[in-house]
Amino acid sequence: MVGLQSLDLPIGVRIPVSQPKLRRQLAVCRWQNESVTANRLPPRQPNMDGWHETEIRVRYAETDQMGIVHHANFLIWFETGRSELCRSKGFSYKEMEEQDNALMVVAESYCRYKSPAHYEDVLTIRTKVIDIRSRSLRFFYEIYRSSDEMLIAEGETLHVVTDKDKKVRSLPEIYRNRLQDKEELAFPDQAPS
Repeated sequence: MVGLQSLDLPIGVRIPVSQPKLRRQLAVCRWQNESVTANRLPPRQPNMDGWHETEIRVRYAETDQMGIVHHANFLIWFETGRSELCRSKGFSYKEMEEQDNALMVVAESYCRYKSPAHYEDVLTIRTKVIDIRSRSLRFFYEIYRSSDEMLIAEGETLHVVTDKDKKVRSLPEIYRNRLQDKEELAFPDQAPS
């Protein structure tokens, strides 16, 4: 996992689910000492240290026969959070693709389900860029239920930058700079894509 320098774990090493005590310890020290204890949202900070929040409401179509959100929806919500984070930084996927011939292709995805979400729950998707390299970038996500601030799921995605011909290319400098900038930029008044 990226961001766990104090434990000296190589990138990509995962702690097995069968070791919950170690997972809890990692959750407390990860992402620059932001603590997520007892699956509750940490206190809000003014700049949130790179986090972007997007609020959604669970639709009936996103639930299964048991009334619980189907697991496949979390990856869609990760995309929503990622798109809105980019929009808050002053650009969109569409702009990257059309103007700069740069596509962010998902190469890896990971999701850890912590608690169920149900129809009509209002959820907060927290999204953060945790690693930017010359040809790839990694996002981390946390999804909380707003009513009780319960952690519902967390995960990450790794994206490789390609052109329209599917050839790997470098991330254009303008997007690297915007994603690394801690200051939020307002995107012009447009509906989310």
